[in-house]
Amino acid sequence: MNVFDWLSNMDIPVSQRFDVVEVRFKGGRKDYFRNVNQLDLITGDFVVCEMTSGQHIGTVSLQGELVRLQMKKKNLVISDDIQVIYRVASEKDLDKHTQAMAREMPTLYRTREIIREMKLNMKLSDVEFQSDNTKTTFFYSSEERVDFRELIKSLASEFKVRIEMRQISMRQEASRLGGLGSCGRELCCSTWLTDFKNISTSAARYQNLSLNPAKLSGQCGRLKCCLNYELETYIDALRDIPTVDAPLKTKKGVATLQKTDIFKKIMWFGFEKDTNWYPVAISKVLEIIELNKKDIIPESLEILTPEPERSLDKGPAKLNSDLENLDRKYSDEQKKKKKKKNRSGKNKNGNKPQAAVAAPQAKN
Repeated sequence: MNVFDWLSNMDIPVSQRFDVVEVRFKGGRKDYFRNVNQLDLITGDFVVCEMTSGQHIGTVSLQGELVRLQMKKKNLVISDDIQVIYRVASEKDLDKHTQAMAREMPTLYRTREIIREMKLNMKLSDVEFQSDNTKTTFFYSSEERVDFRELIKSLASEFKVRIEMRQISMRQEASRLGGLGSCGRELCCSTWLTDFKNISTSAARYQNLSLNPAKLSGQCGRLKCCLNYELETYIDALRDIPTVDAPLKTKKGVATLQKTDIFKKIMWFGFEKDTNWYPVAISKVLEIIELNKKDIIPESLEILTPEPERSLDKGPAKLNSDLENLDRKYSDEQKKKKKKKNRSGKNKNGNKPQAAVAAPQAKN
């Protein structure tokens, strides 16, 4: 919830300065107070603020004209009913504030034991003591209405303070407690996000995410707020991608859509009894859909124009032309070999030469 005052270097006359200051308290809670005493405040100063019952210490988070813009954004009316800042916190005030904060964790554990004994269906998440130890706020969450009248009596008699029970949502609970998200960074709701918007599973469908509740849910148990961050970009990119209502028909088989790469404009299809997926550009997918509408079946996902069919009325001789060519080829080769043998083994008269006859006689 940190902010940067980009108007801090502007010198504005004291009489024209906006006298409302934004003060931050525990858990990222912010409220607005009037600086009626014209205190010279700096962002980060501890100030003693007026409360409905007593005083509380907070940190100055923003002042000047940006506070006016923040109040306008939150539809807050500037009036004299706004509570005031008494003074800058002294060391004595800070010591009392530290002692009050030290009581929060023991009170939290003890209150949970009391809730367990009373068998109340509620989850106590945080306890905040006021700096003057006159009031304690208990933050809890529950999915149903809880009757905590007996609980308030028990807590008031044990801790001797004024009790306030404040119900918060699961998202507000996560923002107060804080933590790290699956991205490795601190939770958005505990650092900068203040407005919680409704998030539906259609946001995950637009982004081709698997509908796994364990992966899509945040620490609050609800769908992650970051699902809405890139949703508009995906919706704009999906305008160029066609909707495939039925499988694509090809001579190789029926192709079913498996996955869509939205930004690369590629759609992946798979055939029956085939574990491989085949990428097809969007332009080709549109062509195949148009061909299927005209009852034209292409050869495959890559080859859209069908090969010309060979006519079967040309007779058996022309159907076996390939085999005849092979027979003719090998018969010509055999004839050439015989001619070579005849030239080397016989003379022109057809008789064997004398040297070939005399050799076996000499051997005998």
